[in-house]
Amino acid sequence: MNKPLPTESVLLNGPAGSIEVLIDAPAEVRGIALVAHPHPLFGGANTNKVAHTLARTLRDLGYATLRPNFRGVGKSEGTHDHGIAETEDLLSVIAWAHSRWGMLPLALGGFSFGAFVQTRVAKRLADGVTPVERMVLVGLATGEVTGARQYSTETVPPDTLVIHGEADETVALANVLDWARPQVLPIVVVPGADHFFHGKLHHIRDLINQRWAPL
Repeated sequence: MNKPLPTESVLLNGPAGSIEVLIDAPAEVRGIALVAHPHPLFGGANTNKVAHTLARTLRDLGYATLRPNFRGVGKSEGTHDHGIAETEDLLSVIAWAHSRWGMLPLALGGFSFGAFVQTRVAKRLADGVTPVERMVLVGLATGEVTGARQYSTETVPPDTLVIHGEADETVALANVLDWARPQVLPIVVVPGADHFFHGKLHHIRDLINQRWAPL
């Protein structure tokens, strides 16, 4: 049985200093996954329940899953940069993961602001030697969201799994549909779910498992 290893906490060297990362890995690593948490200025951290659900689900699918804290959160150094420098930080974490486990298949997961940043990471990787094999975005920040924040979210691969709550009070479902429409990208809507999927986290796990067979 591919019994998971205990969660590991490491400090990596990033463009602005240390990046604090939680690692959830199976005993037999078949891929690498990077999970990005929600907005750091609104309480987002790598211990967020949606990020945790994404990490454990991907781990159970055979991925060594890394959950970095964005700049200014926990032991991660640097200053919030609205997703620009955060993109560079995530790319540096991916490079470190490849140095540890090799050039294995790569998956990206993100929640809210973290999902927005992952669309930028995927675009950067698309033309390189490590394109994204799988991608899951939950509560994607796009368009104008609560707090008068505005996101110009990148397009994504056509097989990306996008999960959104019907009752999301932070990012309106209409925003995500407007973003997805030009891409002809299906969106999976969870009825009654709010932004943080309170009481409905199991749907995220189940939807990923239904879409992605084990590596």
